[in-house]
Amino acid sequence: MLLDHAHTDDVHDRRVRDNQARLATELTRPYDFIVCGAGTSGSVVARRLAEDPAVSVLLLEAGGDDDVPAVTEPDLWHTNLGGPRDWAFVAEPNANLNNRTLTLNTGRVLGGSSSINVMCWARGHRDDWDHFADESGHLAWSYAAVRDIYRRVEHWRGQCESAYRGRGGPMCVEPNTDAHPANRAAVEAAHVIGVEAFDHPNGALLEGPGGAAIADNIICNGKRRSAFRAYAYPIMDRPNLTVLTNAEVRRLRINRGRAVGVEASFRGRIREFTADCEVVLSMGAIHTPKILMLSGLGDAGRLRQLQIPVVAHLPGVGRNLQNHLAFSCIWEMPSRWPADPVGGSVMFWSRGDGKDSPEFFACQGALKLASPESIARFGLPETCFGIYGSLTHPRSRGIVELTGPAPDDPVRIHENALSDPHDLAQAATCIEDIREVGNAPELRPYFTREVMPGDLKGDELTRYLRDGAMTYWHQCGTAKMGRDSMSVVDGALKVYGIAGLRIADASVMPRITAGNTMAPCVVIGERAAEEIKRAHGLE
Repeated sequence: MLLDHAHTDDVHDRRVRDNQARLATELTRPYDFIVCGAGTSGSVVARRLAEDPAVSVLLLEAGGDDDVPAVTEPDLWHTNLGGPRDWAFVAEPNANLNNRTLTLNTGRVLGGSSSINVMCWARGHRDDWDHFADESGHLAWSYAAVRDIYRRVEHWRGQCESAYRGRGGPMCVEPNTDAHPANRAAVEAAHVIGVEAFDHPNGALLEGPGGAAIADNIICNGKRRSAFRAYAYPIMDRPNLTVLTNAEVRRLRINRGRAVGVEASFRGRIREFTADCEVVLSMGAIHTPKILMLSGLGDAGRLRQLQIPVVAHLPGVGRNLQNHLAFSCIWEMPSRWPADPVGGSVMFWSRGDGKDSPEFFACQGALKLASPESIARFGLPETCFGIYGSLTHPRSRGIVELTGPAPDDPVRIHENALSDPHDLAQAATCIEDIREVGNAPELRPYFTREVMPGDLKGDELTRYLRDGAMTYWHQCGTAKMGRDSMSVVDGALKVYGIAGLRIADASVMPRITAGNTMAPCVVIGERAAEEIKRAHGLE
C-alpha cells in the first residue's frame, strides 16, 4: 500500500508540473478571480473557488517553491528565518524596547507563514470569535459558527471528540505524540498557578479562563502540512487553477470604483492580470495595507503627501497593527532534549477573578530563543528548554506606512510594542507566573538551573522585559473588519468603497486572537470563500 500511495503521489506531482507549465504560457485571458498571496488564507480561498470547474482562478505568490527540506521537515523550520523564504520585515527602533528593532518574520513561499512557522495549531478563544461577530455585526463570525468550520476543515489524528474535532478535512492536525516528559510535566506543573490540565488545546480549553495541554501541530506522517499543501496543491492539476510563483503584486487596477485586476512583476517584466469578478488580497498584515495604499486606498491626507491619487479615503489602512511579544524564561537541562523541537506544550491562564478568557499564554519546548541582549547578559547553554510567555490581547497598537509612492519603496513599521503601560505591567506578571511553573516540583527533575531571568524585581525586571522581548510573528489587524470609521472591510470582508475587492488574511482581525494565528487565518480564508461563492451564485 505504501508503494501504491507513493506512486499515486508521483503521478499527481507530474500532472501538476505539466499542467502548471502549460497554464503559465496562457496568461493573456481574463480570470474570474485573482487571489494575491498563496499563504495560509489565500490558499484556502483559491481552493474553495476553484472547486467549481466553471470558475477560473489565478493565484499569485511573490515567493518560490515550497518543496524543500527546510519547509517539509519540521525540525528545520528555524532555518527559514532570515533566508530567501522570509520577508524578514524590520520594524523601526522602539524606545519601549530600549531602542531595539524587532524582525517580523513572514513567509515568502508557497504556503506563506504556514510553511516556515512552528506549526502550532491554536484555534483562538471563544471570546475572540464572538468579538469578531460583534465588531462586524455578522453572526457567521461567532464562536458557534466558527467551531463548525474548524470541525469541517480538520483531519484530526488524535482521539476524536465529536463536539470539537473533525475528521476528513484538508488540514491534517495531530497532537505532539513525541512530546518530551518535560512537556507533560509542564502541563501538570501549571496547577501551581491554578491552571487545569486538558487532553488537547483546541476544545473546551478555549471556552473558559484557560488550561494547559500538549500542543497540536500541522504535521502529517512526520512532514509539515502547510495550508498550501492541504488546500491548493491537491487540485493544481486542474485546468481552472493557475498558480504563479515569483509573481509579486505591485498595485491594484481600479476602474470607476471597482477592482478589475492587478499589476504584478513576473518573469522579469511588469504584467497586468484582469479579474472579471473579484480580486482578493491575502498578502498579510504588512503587504496587504501596502498594496492598498499604493493603489490609492488609505488616509487621503497621507496619500496626497506621497502624490498618490486618492481612490477611497480609508484612514484605518495600516493602523491597528498588533502582535504577540514573546518573553523568554529558560532552564538548563542536564542532557540534550531528544524530542520534536517544534514546541511541546501550551498553557493559557488568567489572573483576574471571574475572568472568562485568558490574559496570558505560553509555549514550552526545546527552543533556544532569546534576544541577543539577554544572551549577552545571562548566556544560553547548549541544552535547555524554554517557556515563552505572552499577553493574549496586548493593548499596544502600531502602524504600517509607506515611505514613497513606488512599489519598490519599503514600508515603515512602527510596531510600538509595550507602548501601553498596561502591557508592561502585565508582562511582569506573565514572567512571574511562568517562573513559578518552570520551577515547580514536577519540572525539577528536568533541569539543573534556571538561566533567565531569575528572581528580578522592579527596574531590573523592567529592563529584562524591554531588552528581552521578542516576537511570536503574529502581526495582524492592519485592515480591520468592523463598522466604525477606522474599519477597512465589512463582515463579508469587502473593502469599503470599492467593488470587487476583498481581503482575506490576518490584517482583517479587529483584535489579535489568543495564541498562534495560523488556524484563525484558515477560518478567515474559509469565510471569505463562503461570502464570495454566495455573492456570485457559486454554492
